[in-house]
Amino acid sequence: METAVVIVVLVIGLALFFDFTNGFHDTANAMATPIATGALKPKVAVALAAGLNLVGAFLSTEVSKTISHGIIREDQITPELFLPLIFAGLIGAITWNMLTWLLGLPSSSSHALFGGLIGATLVGVGAMAIDFGVVMSKVILPAVIAPFTAGLIAFLTTRLAYAVTRRHDKKPDGRDGFRWGQIFTSSLVALAHGTNDAQKTMGVITLALIMAGWQNSADADPQLWVILACGLTIALGTYMGGWRIIRTLGKGLTDVKPAQGFAAETSTASTILASSALGFALSTTQVASGSVIGSGLGRRGSLVRWRTVGRIAIGWLLTLPAAGAVGAFAAWLVVLWGGWGIAVDAVAAVIVVLALFMRSRRDAVNADNAMSEVADSGHAVKVTKNPPLTKRQRAARKKKADLTENGDDPS
Repeated sequence: METAVVIVVLVIGLALFFDFTNGFHDTANAMATPIATGALKPKVAVALAAGLNLVGAFLSTEVSKTISHGIIREDQITPELFLPLIFAGLIGAITWNMLTWLLGLPSSSSHALFGGLIGATLVGVGAMAIDFGVVMSKVILPAVIAPFTAGLIAFLTTRLAYAVTRRHDKKPDGRDGFRWGQIFTSSLVALAHGTNDAQKTMGVITLALIMAGWQNSADADPQLWVILACGLTIALGTYMGGWRIIRTLGKGLTDVKPAQGFAAETSTASTILASSALGFALSTTQVASGSVIGSGLGRRGSLVRWRTVGRIAIGWLLTLPAAGAVGAFAAWLVVLWGGWGIAVDAVAAVIVVLALFMRSRRDAVNADNAMSEVADSGHAVKVTKNPPLTKRQRAARKKKADLTENGDDPS
């Protein structure tokens, strides 16, 4: 009994630490653009995002139910084995999150979690303990469809924004009103993030409580203390640790104009909120990137760098199997050595996290230097300095050049 209590406490603690890493990974999805355009100061932006993440955690529990009663068939696994497997899966997710944070890569915390849990379950029990129907319908398909949906919405919204404000075309700052609109839309993205990502950790903790017999198996709703703990933890991570990812996305987005940022954030928020209501566990990173690309296609004169988009997509594809591999190895140690395997996993996880953190101190990133580098995600959309000329404009320019060459007054 005492061993079970220790394992449950370890799972809850590790789940909350994952929630923390999720927070600093995804701050950039909401706040990189308003920071880059000057709509919000960096520290104000992350504080606003943190508060709204906390509020969003209380608005819905559908995604939590997908995790606690969906992906893993808990009736196929004994509680004595299942809790250590959850522990192993979380190690896989956290390891990938910390590594990509160190590298400043905007990866998917959601897919890292799913990969870690699936990898650990495959090694510890087998494929029969995974509901691949739920994985396909509520994880894989949304991961494929959501970025395209968000991109389409952003494309149409950008077109509409520029059509409505066409009279400002000759004014460099004529659309600066959208910069202030970004305060609202980025806040909505942060709120949406809380409704989706905080619930994933709630689902993991609820699943652990059910397997330990501390919660009725028929009740998939997270308890109030679980909601509060997950909301506070993801908010804390959002406030404290996101500067590396913000540097990656924010500096690269400086070429994206306020109207595009407004459209992209509107698209991201609407897609995530709709998916949360349906119980789809989305990656906000993928949705935000799809929105940025769509906004780039929607603005005349923008060019999408498809080679860079391809590199981003490869990173997305690696997240689930990479986290799954670490989770599988951690689960193998549990199966091989039992309680000693759990102890080895715990010690190894602490060493890896501390090593990655100490390595990050060599080139610390904070609010003052977060915008010092350009990253791949920001390069997904390149805005040309001057939009292409129309046929009439080219003809007028040629006529003017001919008149000048003949010594005539072009005016």
